[in-house]
Amino acid sequence: MMFFLSFRGEDTRDNFASHLFSALSQKSIETFIDDQLNRGDEISESLMNAIEASAISLIIFSEGYASSRWCLDELLKILDCRKEYAQIVIPVFYRVDPSDVRNQTGSFGDSFSKLEERFKENSVKLQTWRNALREAASLSGFHSLNIRPESKLVKEVVNHILKRLATVFPCVNNNQLVGVESRVEEIESLLGVEWEDVYTLGIWGIGGIGKTTIAKAIFEKISSDFEGSCFLQNVREESVRPGGLACLQLKLLSKLLQDNNVILNIALSFRRLSRRKVLIVFDDVSCFNQIESLIGSLDWFTPRSTIIITTRDKQVLRNWGVKKIYEMEALEYDHALELFSRHAFKQIHPAVGYEELSSKVMEYAQGVPLALKVLGCFLFGREKEVWKSAINKLKSILHPSIQEILKISYDGLDDKEKNIFLDVACFFKGEDVYSVMKFLDASGFYPEIGISVLVDKSLIVISNNDRITMHDLLQELGRDIVLQESVNPGNRSRLWHHEDIYGVLTYNMVSILLGLLFWNNIALTNFLYKYLYKLEMMSFRINRRLTVIENTKTGNR
Repeated sequence: MMFFLSFRGEDTRDNFASHLFSALSQKSIETFIDDQLNRGDEISESLMNAIEASAISLIIFSEGYASSRWCLDELLKILDCRKEYAQIVIPVFYRVDPSDVRNQTGSFGDSFSKLEERFKENSVKLQTWRNALREAASLSGFHSLNIRPESKLVKEVVNHILKRLATVFPCVNNNQLVGVESRVEEIESLLGVEWEDVYTLGIWGIGGIGKTTIAKAIFEKISSDFEGSCFLQNVREESVRPGGLACLQLKLLSKLLQDNNVILNIALSFRRLSRRKVLIVFDDVSCFNQIESLIGSLDWFTPRSTIIITTRDKQVLRNWGVKKIYEMEALEYDHALELFSRHAFKQIHPAVGYEELSSKVMEYAQGVPLALKVLGCFLFGREKEVWKSAINKLKSILHPSIQEILKISYDGLDDKEKNIFLDVACFFKGEDVYSVMKFLDASGFYPEIGISVLVDKSLIVISNNDRITMHDLLQELGRDIVLQESVNPGNRSRLWHHEDIYGVLTYNMVSILLGLLFWNNIALTNFLYKYLYKLEMMSFRINRRLTVIENTKTGNR
């Protein structure tokens, strides 16, 4: 991503050109100026190679520019690259009028006249230079007399270059970014709202739904509009490490201020920050205290700064009073199939003969990017029979990589909230929320706050018709957690599959008959009491209807 800077050293090397080069370097834009020529190189050859390798060339037309043969030869090469390679060319008219450059008049014309004296016998070359100046001066550019002070000119030029570079090197719609463009546009429309103070936006959804991917795409697209920017990734994970929050804070301030010495005085660094329009992305935040420890409050930031927070917990966003919450939803079928195909087949559609198997994976993943990528990589290069076996296995065992991500939200629940989640996963998905709350209340689970927490953490959803639902992968997670309690179904906290229920009831009935033969009346009475109580609770947990058993005959263990 090379950027070529053409200028007359005697005019601008120690002022505008140096300031522009410094600003470009701070934005990590690789910029070529003639100071970078290796000694011993032929200067013309080195310059020409650098121009050809550049995506953008910026020409600083100053008063003495046309007096330099080298500058004019650079100009010819730049315009050739514009025609041949569609190179972007941006003129800056530094203390000269564009019409004087175009027509070689005024003080700029005087400089060109000096060159004419030296090359008066080469009229063809002179005319070529004249035509080049006329062509370049006709391009859209920047006029220093119209943009003051000079610092403002530098800032506007750099921001323009960043935007032009984004068109030359757009975010490639690769394996990571399928279906992202429309969501980026939606979020951009939310960010375009004018606010007098700091603007905060939350991106909320279940683990693996693509929050970080979207936030990165947004950050890369709009960060050039800010004086400082920082994408702080994995806040939840990093903050639990020893000294993790302090390290994150130093990284944040260093990025925003472009200064590696912020460790000397944190308070001073924040005061400096209050004078800059900044963009911050806090990625994967799990609690209010994490952001509070990093930035204290929004009072440090100048108006029109923007803070984006990605989280699985909606309550985090409420605590920070975010202006807008964008809920991440699953990918549409076509995008989901493309994302899966890119990983499973290294192309944008399923291989011939794998269409039906791919469709079954779509049903399982239900548009969750994490699941699509993990399963695509897992199935890549495998035979159809292996695909069939893997898909059947997924019906009873969640893939470890998917489980690891989804289980983070479950691990953050307290015991009663975990019980509610497991009950919904095993029995109550699709049921009326008020009926379920009555049962949960009788079990001492405080359902009002518990269900609210699960909704905020994107673990369950209350539909418009007051039904409790959840993503199939989360239901699979809940059932898998119960299955791992014991290899013996009778020792598990919940039973939902008809074969397991039948087996446990049959085994316990044999135990009762043995008790009649060998136990005394007191022992038998205690056993029957405990068994009948367990049976009664079990009948509640299978939703108190025999139809549940029939429905689960076609379900998953």
